[in-house]
Amino acid sequence: MKNKVALIVFLLIGNLSNAQIVKNKVKKMNQENVKVENKALPSNAIATLAAGCFWCVEAVFQKLKGVEKVESGYMGGTLKDPTYKDVCTGQTGHAEVCQITYNPNIISFEELLEVFWKTHDPTTLNRQGGDIGTQYRSAVFYHDANQKQIAESIKNDLGQSGAYDAPIVTTFEPASVFYKAEDYHQDYFNLNGSNPYCQMVVKPKVEKFKKVFSDRIK
Repeated sequence: MKNKVALIVFLLIGNLSNAQIVKNKVKKMNQENVKVENKALPSNAIATLAAGCFWCVEAVFQKLKGVEKVESGYMGGTLKDPTYKDVCTGQTGHAEVCQITYNPNIISFEELLEVFWKTHDPTTLNRQGGDIGTQYRSAVFYHDANQKQIAESIKNDLGQSGAYDAPIVTTFEPASVFYKAEDYHQDYFNLNGSNPYCQMVVKPKVEKFKKVFSDRIK
C-alpha cells in the first residue's frame, strides 16, 4: 500500500506563462470547432486521463460543470482484472486513471485537457510528488483520432513555448479496457477527507483548482 502520509504537498502548476498558453490554445480550438459544428453534439462523451494518484484527479474533475461522472480505475496494462495491489507493484503496465463522462455541449475535450495540464506536473516521468512508479505516469488515453490530435497539438504548443524547464513526458495511448477500481477508491476525497493524504495532498490541490477555475465549478 502506498505510503501516503510522508508525501510532499503537490501544488498546482503556478507558472502563468504555461497556463496562458494552454488557455489561448483551448480558446482557439473551441472557436474553430464552433465554425464547423452545424449538428447537435452527443449528450455525453468519455475522456480517460492519468495524472498521478486517481484520488487527486477524481476530486478535481468531479467539480467541473459538464462532468457527469468520474470513476477511478486502471488502464494500459497487460494483466486482466488487476487489483490495486497488483497495480501498485508497477509491474502490470497499468496507470491509475479516471474515466470521465462529460457533456460536450457544456465542456469540451479541449477544456478538460486545460484542467489536466494545469493540475499536475507533466515533466516528471512516472512520478507525481511522492507517488512514484509507472502507474503514476502522465497520460491521455485517447478514444478516437480526434482526441489524439487535440492532445498532441496542445502538448506541442506547450513544449515549443519553453514554459517548462524540462520536456513534457505525457504519453498518448489508445484507450483499452477500463478496469474500475475497488469500491473504496470511488469518491475517495469526499468520503475520506480527514485521511492524512487527503489533507496533505488532495485538499490543497482542490482548493487551488477551485480558485483558478472558479467560473467552471458546479
